[in-house]
Amino acid sequence: MTQLHFPKGFYWGAATSSHQVEGGMNNDWTKWELDNAERLAKGASIKWTKWQQEKFPEMFDPQNYISGNAAGHYHRYQEDFDIAQSLGHNAHRFSIEWSRIEPEEGKFDEKEIEHYRQVIFALRQRNIEPFVTLWHWPNPIWIGEMGAWKNKKTARYFIRYAERIFSEYKDLVKFWIPLNEPGTEVSLGYLFGNQPPGLKSKLAANRAFKNLMQVQKDIYRLAKSISPDFQVGCSHFMFDIKPSDRLPWNIIAARIIDYFANHRFFKSFRESCDFFGIQYYQPFHVNLRLGGHFMGLFENKKTIDWHNDLNWQIFPEGIYNVLKKAAKNGKPIYITENGLADSADEHREKFIKEHLKFVQKAIAEDVDVRGYFHWSLMDNFEFVEMRGFWPRFGLVEIDYKTQKRTIRKSAYAYAKVCKNNFLEIE
Repeated sequence: MTQLHFPKGFYWGAATSSHQVEGGMNNDWTKWELDNAERLAKGASIKWTKWQQEKFPEMFDPQNYISGNAAGHYHRYQEDFDIAQSLGHNAHRFSIEWSRIEPEEGKFDEKEIEHYRQVIFALRQRNIEPFVTLWHWPNPIWIGEMGAWKNKKTARYFIRYAERIFSEYKDLVKFWIPLNEPGTEVSLGYLFGNQPPGLKSKLAANRAFKNLMQVQKDIYRLAKSISPDFQVGCSHFMFDIKPSDRLPWNIIAARIIDYFANHRFFKSFRESCDFFGIQYYQPFHVNLRLGGHFMGLFENKKTIDWHNDLNWQIFPEGIYNVLKKAAKNGKPIYITENGLADSADEHREKFIKEHLKFVQKAIAEDVDVRGYFHWSLMDNFEFVEMRGFWPRFGLVEIDYKTQKRTIRKSAYAYAKVCKNNFLEIE
């Protein structure tokens, strides 16, 4: 056996987001869920393949698309952090729910502020470093009613919320991620309309992205004024984008897509980040057919049989490729999400080990990677494109009827890496 060692002080953990695990939400997403659950259930037969429909019949139930109690983490965070500690995690990424903190404009809920203080205390008591995300897509209802991020005023309100949070927890939290995947939410929520706020407008998408870029810059300055010790980052979803072949139009198209998906982001946020959070799940190989009528995922023949429950291709080498690309920006990197939907837990152990093998390879080539957060600590309400409960990403299985937690076998394999700070390979 060969041991692949990681740097001393490397952060190992998992990630969650408030809306997806806490339950009991009242925000612009919960309203959208109620309005669209029937439509999403009826559309499952078109959206998903036959084998997925047969394996996950719950996708035809409207309740699948209503977050409801989710994983009950709001009331069971102590238990969940006990599990994380037992698995050797020394860091945990989670989000604070803006709609809980400021349910009405200008009215901050002291009870909820204290709740999240206790959440952070619970992590600290277990020697788990908190990485706090301020916005993981949902907004207070009153923000949604004013147009959310397409309205410039939202940035001003968000900065006020951030200032309150920074001030409340400045002695407890060092690592902050103000925005989670802003480009993804702009694309899916404002341009394609398949998740809240459900818009299909290039103008709205452009406005939203500009507002989010500006708020990151403003919050970075704000954070440093409150505590120069704060480490402020921004998480970014990265495909491993490549042409499907050497045809010139595919090469050019891949470069254009890569510019807008990655280069534009890094260029826009480089000066307002101490680190970048990279989130990688799958490759994107560009294939433009004659006349440019088709562009989409291209199967990599070497790994064509390895897919997760969402039918995403699993391509571990891709994480090495995106890390090398992100490293050109000269900032430390944390892998803030990397995981797969795998209800039977058939592939997760190999998935983790193969991806970590390529992470270590990047580190050996002087890429400054300082932590890895698996997505997710527990099964949750997968709200990207409103998939709901049926995709299972958790190291911990959740029985949504009883809220019982069951640690999956793959979680123990990952725990061995976390505790040893090295990966054993044959």
